[in-house]
Amino acid sequence: MTLTFNPQTYSHLLAEISPKVIENEAEYDQALVIAEKLTFNRHKTPEERSIYQLLVMLIEAYETQHYPIPTSPPHEVLQHILEASGVQKSDLIGKLGSDEVVTEIVNGTRAISMAQAKVLSEMFKVSPNLFL
Repeated sequence: MTLTFNPQTYSHLLAEISPKVIENEAEYDQALVIAEKLTFNRHKTPEERSIYQLLVMLIEAYETQHYPIPTSPPHEVLQHILEASGVQKSDLIGKLGSDEVVTEIVNGTRAISMAQAKVLSEMFKVSPNLFL
């Protein structure tokens, strides 16, 4: 059985929830509460799914503006991945270059080239953009 979207039901939900651009913490908190309820509703109607998607977009827009995630320098990303994976710096010798080159990359005194970023991305199964 396929549920169809009911514009009248959607209008009632819109009137009840009144989603809008989030401008302050109180509105942000309110949107989070509603989104959380919808998240854990296993039997969402098509109208509820649509409202949920709208709320998520509004929440993400607010978070992007008010809680930006700082980017880490590529060598710090590499250091973290090495530590988390248990891979040693010495394991990169030959794959990225000599011992000196690897040391400079890990310490941040040498930039990671596109070719090296590709090697690291394949090795750790992550995007090469993390290293550029």
